[in-house]
Amino acid sequence: MLVSWNWLTELVDLQINANDFAEKLTMASAEVENLSYTAQKLDGIIIAKVLETAPHRERKNLQVVTLVWGDERAICVTGAQNVKEGDIVPYAPPGATIADGSVLGIEEFDGVKSFGMMLSADEIGLPLLSQEEGILILPQDAPLGGDAASWLGMKDVVLDVSVTPNRGDLLSMVGMAREAHALFPESRLKELNFPSTTESSDWPVSFEGVTLEDSGCPLYCLGFAEELEIAPSPIKCRVRLALCGVRPISNVVDVTNYVMLLLGQPLHAFDLDKLPAPEITVRSSRNGEKITTLDGREHILSSGDLLITSGGLPIGLAGVMGGANSEIDENTRRILIESAHFLPVRISTTARRLGINSEAAYRYARGVDKAKAPLALSCALDLMKKWKCGKVYTSVIREGDAAPVEKFVSLTAKKLKTYTGTGDLSEASSILMPLGFEVKSCSEEKAIYKVPGYRMDVEIEEDLIEEVARIKGYDELPARLPGRIHDSATIGLESRTERKIRETLMARGYIEILNYSFISPKFITDLSIPASDSRANPFALANPLSMDQSLLRTFLLPGMVNVICDNLRKGWRFPVRIFEIGNVFLREGANLIEEKHIAGAIFLGKDNRSPYGDAVRDDFFTMKGDILALADAFRLKFDVLPGSEPFGHAGQTADVISDGRKIGFMAKVKPSIERRLELPASLYVFEVAFEPFLMAKPTRFGEVHRFPSVYRDISLIVPEDVTVKEIGELIGDLSSDLVTSIRLFDIYKGKNIPEGHRSLSFTLEYCHPDKTLSDEEVDELHTKLRAQIESRGLKLR
Repeated sequence: MLVSWNWLTELVDLQINANDFAEKLTMASAEVENLSYTAQKLDGIIIAKVLETAPHRERKNLQVVTLVWGDERAICVTGAQNVKEGDIVPYAPPGATIADGSVLGIEEFDGVKSFGMMLSADEIGLPLLSQEEGILILPQDAPLGGDAASWLGMKDVVLDVSVTPNRGDLLSMVGMAREAHALFPESRLKELNFPSTTESSDWPVSFEGVTLEDSGCPLYCLGFAEELEIAPSPIKCRVRLALCGVRPISNVVDVTNYVMLLLGQPLHAFDLDKLPAPEITVRSSRNGEKITTLDGREHILSSGDLLITSGGLPIGLAGVMGGANSEIDENTRRILIESAHFLPVRISTTARRLGINSEAAYRYARGVDKAKAPLALSCALDLMKKWKCGKVYTSVIREGDAAPVEKFVSLTAKKLKTYTGTGDLSEASSILMPLGFEVKSCSEEKAIYKVPGYRMDVEIEEDLIEEVARIKGYDELPARLPGRIHDSATIGLESRTERKIRETLMARGYIEILNYSFISPKFITDLSIPASDSRANPFALANPLSMDQSLLRTFLLPGMVNVICDNLRKGWRFPVRIFEIGNVFLREGANLIEEKHIAGAIFLGKDNRSPYGDAVRDDFFTMKGDILALADAFRLKFDVLPGSEPFGHAGQTADVISDGRKIGFMAKVKPSIERRLELPASLYVFEVAFEPFLMAKPTRFGEVHRFPSVYRDISLIVPEDVTVKEIGELIGDLSSDLVTSIRLFDIYKGKNIPEGHRSLSFTLEYCHPDKTLSDEEVDELHTKLRAQIESRGLKLR
């Protein structure tokens, strides 16, 4: 939002400069992104009167103008045709500097000298007024010889304030003045008083009234004016609108924009004679209904868009933009002025879906105080009278409930002290009252405040504490060390489980990522998920931010792949391991089931640590080891068995089993999918449910072996279709009770191994709880085991 410093200081008596205010506002309320000192380059431009005009004797397209101010006079040659005798104009004499930085002198046009020049809107630095062709004509009461830029109000400081979505109350000059008064308590906030209106429709016109058919519009106010003369609004108003980034159009339209900037309440004017019927109805649109808006664009509506209609035909998108069929033009003589309250979610949904970014929609989407609707209409009617737009009536139509919804929030000294270090409720009240909060009761322990209607972001006690802290200044809060360090007993089971998973995976080289819960439809296609797969049937968002975020994710893998692809597009080429803990959203009939999953990915990339090639090369079994290590950290037993996934490479895809139930998968992504995604190296992925880890039994201390272990290796030649799990279980069944662990350390295929077979090598750990085993004892046990294995028909190496 662009804030005029001159306008702001008319509303609140600030004894500081714009820089100091901007710094304080940035620290406490909203960031001031830029300060623009307007009319900086203008110098020496005065106000002069056209004494007489005459055609140039040689060039017919030029005229010679004699200007006068006080006892001074000058001659100018101009090509503008809108200048006539008696006009008041901005004049730049020789030596003056205009908006583009040019210093004027004396020019000669076919024998006629021009001493400086009269200025257009562009030349004086008002490009938004440049639709007014020719020289900028000033009102007759402009002081001759005075500084034109100062008199016009152009010597100003414009603050570009980035207002956060929750602070819609700051999107007005009155709201900004109120905030300034709270930040600088020594300032004085000036009261704005507008003439009252009467609620009736005694207009000299046949108008049937307003009908509200949709709850999205709880209040609708309507004013009336006739015998209008559509003309430019007063020059100082046009300058003020231009400095605030609004293009002046005409007196009637400028009134609505001026009030919107002043109070934050959008208004709209309809040409009464263009309405299809003498009535207005607010209703929901029908699917496929069309409207052409003021910007000339035709929009096809969906059911549920809030419409302003007359005679059944749309004349405006409520709170977004008016319709071209009721636009104010130079022939307009009778108007209706709308000031209404619309629900934010309805306006934001329509504006976002149709791609309309209007000032009205921007404010309505952030919430506008219902109480402003009748006040803004009164202000607009009063301005139209002052600007002599026509015959303005003070009687208005008001349809709906104008009563504000009262909201009360309590604040305790205990909680205030917990957050800010001080529990002084009297001080808190003195801070909150300038912001519009009304103290209903206050004791040493507790205070109750009535929340003003324009502060829709204040709902709970913590919101009040934030108001106190930011206005007081975060740097003013007392500093102290934490009273105690939270131990694990104060952290919930789910949080402890997540933390342990993170620690385990990060210890194995993984980096955590955080993705949105929304995915693109194309990832379901890219990963070749068939329609019969439940993951291919996600819930669609009714109002997505974009098509790439239009579906609720049914598994985490699409987001993982997206992160890797996005980083590759940005130049990443090295190996990386990533993981995510997040929620997925599954469909069960018409119901939405939310589950938490853990997913990981290993992208091989190109290892640049050695010029001779990859120093370490991960593979399918690396990831299997990571999953089993994660299970070991929680004392869980996972089985990894051959499985299938639509995106998994044949022979390198497995199901992760816990207690006989599939809880996830691990796979090497199919080469065809890797090519489709333009991955330059292999990608391995896994995803498992979070629930087994949450239900894992607590880790218990196990006594360390008092006596040393003895290790022996054993290698078997087995058919390729026999799994490591089967051999490991067989060795475990045949081993002595003194074998405490069995670990695979090598898989070999090649020389001296028969076709269709492979060699599996295991390390066995022998340990006795009460004594040290001798080599002879271990050899005897190991020889016995080898014999039992051979008796089962397996060949030893």
